[in-house]
Formats: sequence, structure tokens, C-alpha cells
Amino acid sequence: MNDMSGGRMRIRFGYDITITCSMPTPLICLMSPRVDQLASLTVPETFQTDPGLPSTLYFDLFGNTCRRMIAPPGDLRLTSQAEIHASGEIDFSDPTAPELPIAELPDDTLVYLLGSRYCETDRLSQLAWNLFGQIPPGWGRVQAISDLVNSHIRFDYQLARPTRTAEQAWEEGVGVCRDFAHLMIAFCRCMNIPARYVNGYLGDIGVPVTGPMDFSAWVEVFLGGRWVTFDPRNNKRRIGRIRVAYGRDAADVPLIHSFGPHVLKNFTVVCYDVANRPPGQPF
Repeated sequence: MNDMSGGRMRIRFGYDITITCSMPTPLICLMSPRVDQLASLTVPETFQTDPGLPSTLYFDLFGNTCRRMIAPPGDLRLTSQAEIHASGEIDFSDPTAPELPIAELPDDTLVYLLGSRYCETDRLSQLAWNLFGQIPPGWGRVQAISDLVNSHIRFDYQLARPTRTAEQAWEEGVGVCRDFAHLMIAFCRCMNIPARYVNGYLGDIGVPVTGPMDFSAWVEVFLGGRWVTFDPRNNKRRIGRIRVAYGRDAADVPLIHSFGPHVLKNFTVVCYDVANRPPGQPF
């Protein structure tokens, strides 16, 4: 089991995003913490738009919180702030956790065995079995998948592409956190291990600051009868993840889905330990 990094902490998180639309444009935004995180909030989320707009909330098929609104022509600023009481522990780990036979998997995990928009299990199945078929089932095999994806893909934000699939990430050997996640998810599913895509906040807590904050993508794998976090982009256990949304892949959890064109003008994301606030934070 993992060691604790320290006591509980308060993590402040939020965003300041501006988009521009040329005409009235319906939006669906998935940027609020999942409902299962709300009990841990010490400061509830405050969401605002400029200009002020009405919005409504609903839950999608995966239980993610979705916000609907209609963006007017011109600039629209979206801001949110909240604080959460976090344990201060690194991600759970249990090297003895087993894979479960398909016949014993809960019904609601089975969808995460299937191919999806960005995770082409049919095209990667033979490769996955060639790479991982001789590794004993369980935590070690999943960790081996994470290790290989981490070493195979070179992170390059300048080469981000929203249409890149898991197979293309393997062939190109470059990508961003969503590409690392898609490739790991596809390999796990090929090996009959349920895996899903998670989008959320991950501040540089307990690690060196590596650059401007962004929303992060990681993977949850069903092992030992529970969902467990793996992060092929960083490939280490981390502190203070805040889940926003999960689904089969990135197609299920877009930050902003616009039913019409929009241009991103500003994108600022914040996530930090309140007791060790880095300099220059906007809030």
C-alpha cells in the first residue's frame, strides 16, 4: 500500500477561460468537479460568466456534471473557483491487486472493455498481446503498460492534435496527456482489463513545477474490485487529483462542446495547496 505524504490539505482550483463566437452558440461545459467530490469541498464552486448568462446543469450517462448555456456573439469569459479538503496522500497502490475474469466483472465495467472513438482495440489487439501477453495478469501487467506508454510517447504540447487516436499515438510516438491515456486505455482493454479516461485537475503538489497549469488526463483501471488511478504521462503516484469527468475516452468528456465554431482567446487553470501558494497565482 502507498505511504502518506503528509497531513490533510486544502487545494484551491479553478479556471479563467475566454472564448469568442461569431453567432449565438449553444455550449455544454464539463468543468465542474464530479458530484462524488462535493462533500469534500470546503469552499463550494462559484461559476460566473461575463457577460452574465443563465445556465442549467444536468448529469450525463457517466454521472458527470454538465453545464448548458448559449454563448452570445463576441467574447465570453468563463470563471470558476473552489477549494477542496484533500487527504494529502499519494495515489492508492496495491501491487497484489488482481485482474478479475470477465465473467466476474460488475456489469457497469463492461463498457470500458470495448473499443471507442480514440481507443481502437481492434487495430491494437495483436500488438498488445505481443507486448504484454507473457506478463502475469494483475497490477504488474498494468504497470508494465503504463511504463511502456510513458517511455514510448514524447510529450510535446506544440504537437497536440485533437483527432489523434491511440494507434496514431503509437505510430507517431508523440502527444500530450490525452494521447498517453488513450494508448494505455486501448492496451488495457485489449488485455481484457476495464479502463476509462479521466479528466481533472492535477496541481504540481510534491513535485517540481514543470510549466503552466492545464487540465490533466489520466486513466482509471479496474483491479482488485475497485477503480485505481494510473498516470502514463507522469508514471508516478501523485498528490491531490480532483476528478472532473470520466468516460470511455476524450470524446465523452470535452471541456467545452460548442454546437458551432468558437475561438479560444484565454486559458488559465489553477490548482495548488493553499498552505504553499506559489507566487503569481491569479486567485
